Amino acid sequence: MINGRTRLHVVANGTLTGQRYIDEVLLPHVRLFRGAVGDKFVFMDDNATCHRTLAVQDCLDSEGIQRLVWPARSPDLNPIENVWNALGRQVAGRNYTPTNKNTLIRALTEEWDKLPEQLLDNVVQSMVGRVECCITLHGGHIPY
Repeated sequence: MINGRTRLHVVANGTLTGQRYIDEVLLPHVRLFRGAVGDKFVFMDDNATCHRTLAVQDCLDSEGIQRLVWPARSPDLNPIENVWNALGRQVAGRNYTPTNKNTLIRALTEEWDKLPEQLLDNVVQSMVGRVECCITLHGGHIPY
């Protein structure tokens, strides 16, 4: 969001299922973040299969979390992809390349905290253009 971010949460072991997404991401992190932001909070995920389960939708509904609806398989519309790219470049540019899962998690976390706030603000502000572009390309509506 503009002028803010959450801590990076790394799901390191096993497959991320809908239930793990609820237990490890939505309830402990997104719910609290939504509470801090207030009623104008709109949540955007990346349309991964585990994010689209009925249990996840029920959880979001029960917590009053509004999800931004956007077309499946359209990563170019998701600004977080630009952030992941910047984060990956930062990790790749470190003096010591991570050699195992623990050092990779540490590197990702350290570099996440160092990402310039202006980069994150620019990515969030780019959403207006992304949504307008999508609406224009699809004749005035976003296909669901």
